[in-house]
Amino acid sequence: MEHANQHTVPAGRKLLYSIMLSLTILVVEIVGGLLSNSLALLSDAGHVLTDVFALGLTWYGVKQAARPPDHRMTFGYHRTGVIIAIINALSIFAIAGIVLYEAYHRFRQIQAVNSPLMMGIALVGLAANVIVVFWLRGEQKSNINVRSAFWHALGDALASMGVIVGGLVMLITRQYWVDPLVSVIISLIILSSAWKILSEGFKVILERSPEDVDIQAMIGDIKKIPGVKDVHDIHVWSISAELRSMNCHILVEDVSTSQAEALRTRVEEVIRQQYRVSHTTLQLEYKKCNSNDVF
Repeated sequence: MEHANQHTVPAGRKLLYSIMLSLTILVVEIVGGLLSNSLALLSDAGHVLTDVFALGLTWYGVKQAARPPDHRMTFGYHRTGVIIAIINALSIFAIAGIVLYEAYHRFRQIQAVNSPLMMGIALVGLAANVIVVFWLRGEQKSNINVRSAFWHALGDALASMGVIVGGLVMLITRQYWVDPLVSVIISLIILSSAWKILSEGFKVILERSPEDVDIQAMIGDIKKIPGVKDVHDIHVWSISAELRSMNCHILVEDVSTSQAEALRTRVEEVIRQQYRVSHTTLQLEYKKCNSNDVF
Protein backbone atom coordinates (compact mmCIF):
# COMPACT_ATOMS: atom_id res chain seq x y z
CA MET A 1 0.00 0.00 0.00
CA GLU A 2 1.31 3.42 -0.80
CA HIS A 3 2.15 5.31 2.36
CA ALA A 4 4.68 8.03 2.92
CA ASN A 5 5.61 11.01 5.02
CA GLN A 6 7.82 13.96 4.34
CA HIS A 7 10.98 11.88 4.93
CA THR A 8 10.21 9.03 2.53
CA VAL A 9 9.47 8.46 -1.12
CA PRO A 10 6.10 6.68 -1.73
CA ALA A 11 6.34 3.04 -2.80
CA GLY A 12 4.61 3.78 -6.12
CA ARG A 13 7.21 6.37 -7.08
CA LYS A 14 10.07 4.07 -6.09
CA LEU A 15 8.60 1.40 -8.32
CA LEU A 16 8.39 3.82 -11.27
CA TYR A 17 12.06 4.75 -10.80
CA SER A 18 12.89 1.03 -10.68
CA ILE A 19 10.97 0.36 -13.92
CA MET A 20 12.88 3.08 -15.79
CA LEU A 21 16.23 1.85 -14.48
CA SER A 22 15.41 -1.78 -15.33
CA LEU A 23 14.37 -0.85 -18.89
CA THR A 24 17.74 0.79 -19.41
CA ILE A 25 19.60 -2.26 -18.10
CA LEU A 26 17.45 -4.55 -20.26
CA VAL A 27 18.58 -2.84 -23.45
CA VAL A 28 22.22 -2.78 -22.32
CA GLU A 29 22.27 -6.49 -21.40
CA ILE A 30 20.54 -7.66 -24.59
CA VAL A 31 23.04 -5.77 -26.73
CA GLY A 32 25.94 -6.88 -24.55
CA GLY A 33 24.79 -10.51 -24.51
CA LEU A 34 24.54 -10.64 -28.29
CA LEU A 35 27.91 -8.97 -28.80
CA SER A 36 29.69 -11.17 -26.24
CA ASN A 37 27.77 -14.39 -27.18
CA SER A 38 27.07 -15.00 -23.48
CA LEU A 39 24.04 -17.13 -22.55
CA ALA A 40 24.52 -16.18 -18.91
CA LEU A 41 24.25 -12.49 -19.78
CA LEU A 42 21.26 -13.09 -22.06
CA SER A 43 19.59 -15.13 -19.31
CA ASP A 44 20.19 -12.20 -16.98
CA ALA A 45 18.60 -9.93 -19.61
CA GLY A 46 15.64 -12.30 -19.74
CA HIS A 47 15.24 -12.00 -16.03
CA VAL A 48 15.47 -8.21 -16.27
CA LEU A 49 12.58 -8.41 -18.74
CA THR A 50 10.52 -10.22 -16.10
CA ASP A 51 11.70 -7.54 -13.65
CA VAL A 52 10.17 -4.84 -15.84
CA PHE A 53 6.97 -6.87 -16.13
CA ALA A 54 6.94 -7.60 -12.39
CA LEU A 55 7.67 -4.02 -11.37
CA GLY A 56 4.95 -2.74 -13.67
CA LEU A 57 2.38 -5.16 -12.28
CA THR A 58 3.53 -4.41 -8.74
CA TRP A 59 3.13 -0.67 -9.34
CA TYR A 60 -0.39 -1.33 -10.62
CA GLY A 61 -1.12 -3.53 -7.59
CA VAL A 62 0.11 -0.84 -5.17
CA LYS A 63 -2.15 1.74 -6.82
CA GLN A 64 -5.12 -0.63 -6.71
CA ALA A 65 -4.54 -1.53 -3.05
CA ALA A 66 -4.66 2.17 -2.18
CA ARG A 67 -8.20 2.46 -3.54
CA PRO A 68 -10.85 2.80 -0.82
CA PRO A 69 -13.45 0.06 -0.22
CA ASP A 70 -16.84 0.43 -1.88
CA HIS A 71 -20.21 -1.32 -1.91
CA ARG A 72 -18.89 -3.99 -4.30
CA MET A 73 -15.39 -4.42 -2.84
CA THR A 74 -16.01 -4.03 0.88
CA PHE A 75 -12.51 -5.23 1.80
CA GLY A 76 -10.92 -2.90 -0.74
CA TYR A 77 -8.52 -4.03 -3.47
CA HIS A 78 -5.73 -5.57 -1.37
CA ARG A 79 -6.08 -8.99 -3.01
CA THR A 80 -5.07 -7.41 -6.34
CA GLY A 81 -1.50 -7.24 -5.05
CA VAL A 82 -1.55 -10.90 -3.99
CA ILE A 83 -2.80 -12.03 -7.41
CA ILE A 84 -0.11 -9.96 -9.12
CA ALA A 85 2.55 -11.49 -6.85
CA ILE A 86 1.42 -14.97 -7.98
CA ILE A 87 1.59 -13.90 -11.64
CA ASN A 88 5.09 -12.53 -11.04
CA ALA A 89 6.22 -15.81 -9.47
CA LEU A 90 4.81 -17.82 -12.39
CA SER A 91 6.64 -15.55 -14.83
CA ILE A 92 9.90 -16.39 -13.05
CA PHE A 93 9.20 -20.11 -13.52
CA ALA A 94 8.61 -19.53 -17.22
CA ILE A 95 11.80 -17.57 -17.86
CA ALA A 96 13.88 -20.01 -15.79
CA GLY A 97 12.53 -22.89 -17.88
CA ILE A 98 13.58 -21.16 -21.12
CA VAL A 99 17.08 -20.50 -19.78
CA LEU A 100 17.52 -24.11 -18.59
CA TYR A 101 16.43 -25.38 -22.00
CA GLU A 102 18.95 -23.14 -23.78
CA ALA A 103 21.68 -24.09 -21.29
CA TYR A 104 21.13 -27.76 -22.15
CA HIS A 105 21.90 -27.03 -25.80
CA ARG A 106 24.92 -24.89 -24.89
CA PHE A 107 26.38 -27.76 -22.86
CA ARG A 108 26.10 -29.97 -25.90
CA GLN A 109 27.80 -27.41 -28.14
CA ILE A 110 30.17 -25.12 -26.24
CA GLN A 111 30.61 -21.64 -27.72
CA ALA A 112 33.31 -19.03 -27.08
CA VAL A 113 32.35 -15.97 -25.05
CA ASN A 114 33.77 -12.43 -24.92
CA SER A 115 34.43 -12.49 -21.18
CA PRO A 116 35.63 -8.88 -20.63
CA LEU A 117 32.54 -7.40 -22.35
CA MET A 118 30.31 -9.87 -20.55
CA MET A 119 31.74 -8.86 -17.14
CA GLY A 120 31.51 -5.15 -17.86
CA ILE A 121 27.83 -5.32 -18.81
CA ALA A 122 27.06 -7.55 -15.82
CA LEU A 123 28.76 -5.06 -13.50
CA VAL A 124 26.45 -2.30 -14.76
CA GLY A 125 23.45 -4.57 -14.24
CA LEU A 126 24.59 -5.44 -10.73
CA ALA A 127 24.87 -1.76 -9.77
CA ALA A 128 21.39 -1.03 -11.13
CA ASN A 129 19.76 -3.92 -9.31
CA VAL A 130 21.47 -3.06 -6.04
CA ILE A 131 19.87 0.39 -6.33
CA VAL A 132 16.42 -1.15 -6.91
CA VAL A 133 16.86 -3.56 -3.98
CA PHE A 134 17.89 -0.62 -1.77
CA TRP A 135 14.81 1.36 -2.84
CA LEU A 136 12.36 -1.47 -2.11
CA ARG A 137 13.94 -3.02 0.98
CA GLY A 138 11.58 -1.28 3.44
CA GLU A 139 8.23 -1.83 1.73
CA GLN A 140 8.90 -5.50 0.91
CA LYS A 141 8.86 -6.46 4.60
CA SER A 142 5.11 -5.87 4.92
CA ASN A 143 3.77 -6.11 1.37
CA ILE A 144 3.82 -9.40 -0.58
CA ASN A 145 3.22 -7.54 -3.83
CA VAL A 146 6.31 -5.34 -3.40
CA ARG A 147 8.19 -8.37 -2.02
CA SER A 148 7.72 -10.23 -5.30
CA ALA A 149 9.29 -7.30 -7.19
CA PHE A 150 12.03 -7.04 -4.55
CA TRP A 151 12.95 -10.71 -5.05
CA HIS A 152 12.96 -10.23 -8.80
CA ALA A 153 15.54 -7.46 -8.37
CA LEU A 154 17.55 -9.32 -5.72
CA GLY A 155 17.58 -12.47 -7.84
CA ASP A 156 18.83 -10.44 -10.79
CA ALA A 157 21.55 -8.86 -8.63
CA LEU A 158 22.70 -12.35 -7.65
CA ALA A 159 22.53 -13.35 -11.31
CA SER A 160 24.76 -10.42 -12.28
CA MET A 161 27.26 -11.46 -9.61
CA GLY A 162 27.25 -14.98 -11.04
CA VAL A 163 27.85 -13.64 -14.54
CA ILE A 164 30.81 -11.60 -13.28
CA VAL A 165 32.36 -14.56 -11.47
CA GLY A 166 31.74 -16.82 -14.47
CA GLY A 167 33.29 -14.27 -16.81
CA LEU A 168 36.37 -14.04 -14.61
CA VAL A 169 36.76 -17.83 -14.60
CA MET A 170 36.42 -18.01 -18.38
CA LEU A 171 38.87 -15.15 -18.83
CA ILE A 172 41.49 -17.03 -16.83
CA THR A 173 40.82 -20.64 -17.88
CA ARG A 174 39.14 -20.35 -21.32
CA GLN A 175 36.64 -22.97 -20.12
CA TYR A 176 33.50 -21.69 -21.83
CA TRP A 177 31.21 -24.38 -20.43
CA VAL A 178 31.15 -22.16 -17.33
CA ASP A 179 28.78 -19.80 -19.18
CA PRO A 180 25.80 -22.21 -19.38
CA LEU A 181 26.66 -23.50 -15.89
CA VAL A 182 26.26 -19.98 -14.47
CA SER A 183 22.92 -19.65 -16.27
CA VAL A 184 21.72 -22.89 -14.64
CA ILE A 185 22.78 -21.71 -11.17
CA ILE A 186 21.02 -18.39 -11.75
CA SER A 187 17.84 -20.20 -12.75
CA LEU A 188 17.85 -22.43 -9.66
CA ILE A 189 18.31 -19.45 -7.33
CA ILE A 190 15.49 -17.59 -9.05
CA LEU A 191 13.19 -20.63 -8.88
CA SER A 192 13.75 -20.93 -5.13
CA SER A 193 12.61 -17.36 -4.47
CA ALA A 194 9.69 -17.74 -6.90
CA TRP A 195 8.45 -20.82 -5.05
CA LYS A 196 8.40 -18.94 -1.74
CA ILE A 197 6.38 -16.08 -3.24
CA LEU A 198 3.99 -18.47 -4.99
CA SER A 199 3.45 -20.48 -1.82
CA GLU A 200 2.77 -17.39 0.28
CA GLY A 201 0.40 -15.98 -2.32
CA PHE A 202 -1.68 -19.16 -2.51
CA LYS A 203 -1.89 -19.32 1.30
CA VAL A 204 -3.45 -15.85 1.29
CA ILE A 205 -5.84 -16.73 -1.56
CA LEU A 206 -6.90 -19.90 0.29
CA GLU A 207 -7.40 -17.80 3.47
CA ARG A 208 -5.02 -19.89 5.51
CA SER A 209 -4.19 -18.58 8.97
CA PRO A 210 -0.91 -16.58 9.06
CA GLU A 211 2.14 -18.74 9.84
CA ASP A 212 3.03 -16.83 13.01
CA VAL A 213 -0.48 -17.00 14.50
CA ASP A 214 -1.07 -19.93 16.87
CA ILE A 215 -4.87 -20.22 16.98
CA GLN A 216 -4.88 -22.39 20.10
CA ALA A 217 -2.64 -19.91 21.89
CA MET A 218 -4.92 -17.08 20.76
CA ILE A 219 -7.95 -18.89 22.20
CA GLY A 220 -6.06 -19.43 25.45
CA ASP A 221 -5.13 -15.76 25.70
CA ILE A 222 -8.73 -14.69 25.10
CA LYS A 223 -10.00 -17.11 27.76
CA LYS A 224 -7.57 -15.59 30.28
CA ILE A 225 -9.41 -12.26 30.05
CA PRO A 226 -11.73 -11.84 33.08
CA GLY A 227 -15.36 -12.25 32.03
CA VAL A 228 -14.69 -14.64 29.11
CA LYS A 229 -16.14 -18.13 29.64
CA ASP A 230 -15.49 -19.73 26.25
CA VAL A 231 -14.42 -19.06 22.65
CA HIS A 232 -15.79 -20.84 19.58
CA ASP A 233 -16.45 -20.45 15.84
CA ILE A 234 -13.09 -18.70 15.42
CA HIS A 235 -11.60 -17.81 12.03
CA VAL A 236 -8.32 -16.01 11.30
CA TRP A 237 -7.20 -15.20 7.75
CA SER A 238 -5.33 -12.67 5.64
CA ILE A 239 -6.90 -10.23 3.20
CA SER A 240 -3.34 -9.59 2.07
CA ALA A 241 0.00 -10.37 3.69
CA GLU A 242 -0.11 -7.12 5.68
CA LEU A 243 -3.86 -7.04 6.51
CA ARG A 244 -5.23 -9.70 8.84
CA SER A 245 -8.81 -10.39 9.92
CA MET A 246 -10.42 -12.45 12.64
CA ASN A 247 -13.94 -13.23 13.82
CA CYS A 248 -15.26 -15.43 16.60
CA HIS A 249 -18.03 -16.00 19.13
CA ILE A 250 -17.23 -15.28 22.77
CA LEU A 251 -19.33 -16.69 25.61
CA VAL A 252 -19.60 -14.22 28.50
CA GLU A 253 -21.66 -13.67 31.64
CA ASP A 254 -24.98 -11.86 31.39
CA VAL A 255 -23.52 -8.38 31.83
CA SER A 256 -24.55 -4.81 31.03
CA THR A 257 -23.94 -3.23 27.65
CA SER A 258 -21.15 -1.04 29.03
CA GLN A 259 -19.40 -4.04 30.60
CA ALA A 260 -19.70 -5.98 27.33
CA GLU A 261 -18.20 -3.03 25.46
CA ALA A 262 -15.22 -2.89 27.83
CA LEU A 263 -14.72 -6.65 27.47
CA ARG A 264 -14.86 -6.44 23.67
CA THR A 265 -12.31 -3.62 23.67
CA ARG A 266 -9.97 -5.67 25.87
CA VAL A 267 -10.22 -8.73 23.58
CA GLU A 268 -9.50 -6.61 20.49
CA GLU A 269 -6.47 -5.07 22.23
CA VAL A 270 -5.00 -8.49 23.06
CA ILE A 271 -5.54 -9.77 19.52
CA ARG A 272 -4.04 -6.65 17.94
CA GLN A 273 -0.98 -6.42 20.20
CA GLN A 274 -0.06 -10.10 20.43
CA TYR A 275 -1.10 -11.36 16.99
CA ARG A 276 -1.06 -8.24 14.77
CA VAL A 277 -4.69 -8.76 13.74
CA SER A 278 -6.20 -5.33 13.16
CA HIS A 279 -9.65 -6.17 11.75
CA THR A 280 -11.84 -8.11 14.20
CA THR A 281 -15.53 -9.02 14.37
CA LEU A 282 -16.57 -10.35 17.77
CA GLN A 283 -19.98 -11.77 18.66
CA LEU A 284 -20.55 -11.74 22.41
CA GLU A 285 -23.07 -14.29 23.74
CA TYR A 286 -24.30 -15.21 27.21
CA LYS A 287 -25.83 -18.48 25.94
CA LYS A 288 -24.10 -20.93 23.62
CA CYS A 289 -25.33 -20.75 20.03
CA ASN A 290 -25.78 -23.63 17.60
CA SER A 291 -22.21 -23.22 16.32
CA ASN A 292 -20.25 -24.63 19.27
CA ASP A 293 -17.24 -26.02 17.39
CA VAL A 294 -13.93 -24.26 17.96
CA PHE A 295 -13.58 -23.68 14.21
